[in-house]
Amino acid sequence: MIPLDPVPRPLDHLTLRGCAGDPALATRDGVLDFAGLEAAVGALAGWLAGQGLASGDRVATWLPKTRTACLMPLAAARAGFVHVPVNPQLKHLQVQHILSDSDARLLITQAVRAETLEMEGVRIVTDDPPLVGPALPLSDADPDALAALLYTSGSTGRPKGVMLSHANLWLGAISVAHYLALAPDDRVLGVLPLSFDYGQNQLFSTWAAGACVVPFDYLLPRDVYRAIERERITTLAGVPPLWAQLLDIDPQEIDTSSLKRITNSGGALTRRLISGLRERFPQADIYPMYGLTEAFRSTYLDPALVAEHPDSIGRAIPFAEIMIVRPDGAQAPAGEPGELVHAGPLVAQGYWQDPERTAARFRPAPAWSQAGGMAVWSGDTAVADTDGLLRFVGRDDEMIKSAGNRISPNEIEEAITAGGETGEAVAIGVPDERQGQTIVVVAKGDGSAEPALRERLRRDLPNFMQPGRYVWLAELPRNANGKLDRVGLRGMIS
Repeated sequence: MIPLDPVPRPLDHLTLRGCAGDPALATRDGVLDFAGLEAAVGALAGWLAGQGLASGDRVATWLPKTRTACLMPLAAARAGFVHVPVNPQLKHLQVQHILSDSDARLLITQAVRAETLEMEGVRIVTDDPPLVGPALPLSDADPDALAALLYTSGSTGRPKGVMLSHANLWLGAISVAHYLALAPDDRVLGVLPLSFDYGQNQLFSTWAAGACVVPFDYLLPRDVYRAIERERITTLAGVPPLWAQLLDIDPQEIDTSSLKRITNSGGALTRRLISGLRERFPQADIYPMYGLTEAFRSTYLDPALVAEHPDSIGRAIPFAEIMIVRPDGAQAPAGEPGELVHAGPLVAQGYWQDPERTAARFRPAPAWSQAGGMAVWSGDTAVADTDGLLRFVGRDDEMIKSAGNRISPNEIEEAITAGGETGEAVAIGVPDERQGQTIVVVAKGDGSAEPALRERLRRDLPNFMQPGRYVWLAELPRNANGKLDRVGLRGMIS
């Protein structure tokens, strides 16, 4: 188990955490050991430094899990830039918003993706940057300096960029590597998008432990089983829909005995999923977790407690202070629900160029907080039991969480009404065992435009934002203030 060193370092120093000859990154291009990882990061950083950018400029990647995509977070940090990873599932409209909002100066992507964009002010590179050649040395960046913008949807408006420092990312890596007890002989299968805090941390926490990460894009759940066997994977992180997919098929003779730990976030594990995972992977520990992009990760449940407390999200991870706060600002006693508030060095620096939403979510910690400083007020309701174990109660905002993605209802509604098939629409998340939530849209009209609407949205929205069902009404109900009655509509379709 790696020690809990609370002193953050520049993010690119993660290349030094493993032994030179030990494997660090295994992609289709082959395997890099830690010496190769350091050399490739240095060369990519050197290439970035020669692109005519200013210190602090944003550089974006819109890529599958290529070697370049995996190295860019460290290389950009070493070169003094801010990395903006873009989810490869997003379509051109969402990508253009992220590039424009972040004022990205450079985008590294593939030619087929670049052809879909209409952007000014950003230089697009579609050739693979060199990973050999003159290298920049290790950086001496201030740990509090901005290192990345991770875009996440809010309950209102378009995706917003969460500002993460070197310290945020470094300490998150150390924390996770410690409580998962990762070791140099571990092999971590990275199936989650690198644009997610959870997916990106798999790179950082693996390297912090001196272990090897195997990035993997899959089409079918059987591909995941085969990768576990082929790569002798010890650690698999996922979201509830992945577990449901894996449990729906019989792996037959595929050997998954190497798997030692399963980690979950992006939605609660149901009792059915926990039972199924314990039966399918009896040799693996299960780590339920809860997190916020604004503070990376907040809690985890010790695998020894999963059987007895399957509904719990556990306790605070190292370096995090987690509080349950009453509406009056006092600490909620055991058994009383309150808002989950996260304080400590994992708290992000706010939302990029958005002081209004930053002020709403990032506020001073309660006076009784041990960490003090700025805290993330999650808007989520949780409750602690007498042993200090936390249970998630509900989400106060209207965010839809489907297949591990946090989705803004307003973004879906904006896309729906943009084509003229309907003038009003409300997107609502309803419980779904496989996806966590499925998207139901209540729209104004008689339904005759639904085929055309579905066809257009397939072009304009990624798969995880596609509505599963439509309900058509002649008029949508409104509340006393003249606004669409979302509460009433939710009750109508739930």
